[in-house]
Amino acid sequence: MATPGLSPTFSIASIDAQRVEEALARIGPKWTTWTAMTLAQVNGPVRVRDVAAQLPFVSEQFVGKRLATMHADGLVIRDDDRRGAPYRLSALGTSLAPVLRTVSDWSRAHLTQEPMAEAERVEDALRRLHLRHSTAVLQALDSADGQMRFVHIAEAAGLDNGLARQRLVRLQADGLVTRTGSRHGDPYVLTDAGQALGAVYASVEHWSQPFALRGGTAAPLPAAAATRTHVGIPLGAGADSARTAAALRRSAAASNVMFSHAPQPEPRAPAAVTAQSAPGRGR
Repeated sequence: MATPGLSPTFSIASIDAQRVEEALARIGPKWTTWTAMTLAQVNGPVRVRDVAAQLPFVSEQFVGKRLATMHADGLVIRDDDRRGAPYRLSALGTSLAPVLRTVSDWSRAHLTQEPMAEAERVEDALRRLHLRHSTAVLQALDSADGQMRFVHIAEAAGLDNGLARQRLVRLQADGLVTRTGSRHGDPYVLTDAGQALGAVYASVEHWSQPFALRGGTAAPLPAAAATRTHVGIPLGAGADSARTAAALRRSAAASNVMFSHAPQPEPRAPAAVTAQSAPGRGR
């Protein structure tokens, strides 16, 4: 079943894997999405203790550390540097809305339709994607346009055999890669979920444009410029980037709902907190 915003025309092979991984390293760590969506609900400056009060399954100390990291990455800002000064989403953090919506749609279409909090769904999906070199492995398989043996995957991804094997085992556990047989040497292929990642990667790559323009620094853009990252075409863009921009324009209104809904009741504890997660999928 097709899902809006998850066009199969996006090719994983065409994305800049390094740029995507740098962006995923900023938005993928656990509790980042929960924290960002909590700030968005308030839509104003919030102190650490007040954010923690909305996330009772996370310690206040950890919330403070997560916000400090998000501040360094340009996702949140403070009006001053005084101890205890409140945080709010930066323009760059707010501009994550279309990315998170695309990730959520991909999860719902290809991972699980089980009801869960939106932030939990997004974080579960990002957990499968943000580990370093995962993108390179998936890109190698996509470029092969079919089956690919282990040694060729490692070579194409530029990884030693040990790390390539670790990534393939994790990607198999996360449902993005599978093997064509049980015998040693049988090739690997992308699952349907893996093949459908093109739109997710295109959205993440497009959002990361401010980092590319600023040489990888995390300084937030002015509000108007950051907003344009939703709909603009990156410098030197070709047909793939034009399609990306068009898709993001079409989905921008719906995507922003994730960061504009009215405050909700206190979120339930995520499944990862209340139940033992599947082994092998931990961070």
